[in-house]
Amino acid sequence: MPTYEFKCNKCNEKFSLTLSVDEYLKRKTFQCPKCKGEDVKRVFSSFTAVTSKKS
Repeated sequence: MPTYEFKCNKCNEKFSLTLSVDEYLKRKTFQCPKCKGEDVKRVFSSFTAVTSKKS
């Protein structure tokens, strides 16, 4: 399941949510866990992929 990272524009809190793609697409708004504000912006971060074969 992907982890989506957000930043609150009201209090500058950074937080992440682990949601399925379907759950993410169905949600209309996201809420900051610190100030409960809904003025949040998704931020992009790096990720790591693990494979079973050497390349």
